[in-house]
Amino acid sequence: MNKISIVGSGGSGKSTLARALAVKLNMPVYHLDALYWKAGWKETERTEWRRIQEELCNRDKWIMDGNYAGTLDIRLIHSDTIIFLDINRYLCVARALWRSLLSYGKTRPDMAEGCEERIDLRFIKWILDYPDKNKPELLMRLKARMPEKNVIILSSPRAVREFLRDVSGVSGGEAAR
Repeated sequence: MNKISIVGSGGSGKSTLARALAVKLNMPVYHLDALYWKAGWKETERTEWRRIQEELCNRDKWIMDGNYAGTLDIRLIHSDTIIFLDINRYLCVARALWRSLLSYGKTRPDMAEGCEERIDLRFIKWILDYPDKNKPELLMRLKARMPEKNVIILSSPRAVREFLRDVSGVSGGEAAR
């Protein structure tokens, strides 16, 4: 595992898993939210956003967490391992709300400076709709990559903990599923 993409609904634990893997595998982690958003929640221009990801993906080793379906193709092409956190939508909502309450008015470590945490009802609705609207297409895209990529689907917090426990502490090692 040298180039790891982590995808899943908001609140599924992507950034938490990315940080834990980065420590365990001694690899750099790139939180896509921190790279995409500019101060005041301003979006990065599309061409620049693709360029940033291409540049990061051409590095030897990395972990990236985030969805951004419009540029997922870049990460899927370059990743050797893709982890999909397929966590229950209600747990994801609870986590997102808890995170918002704990960090309200502050900038999280996995977010760009000047993007203070807030409770966003559109985001909560996106999480609730994720299994019906986003997951089917994501699974199709992952299935198409399965022959050449290590695709790992983790469907519970326990599965995530077990995965982390079994991951080799040597960068580049294979993870047990």
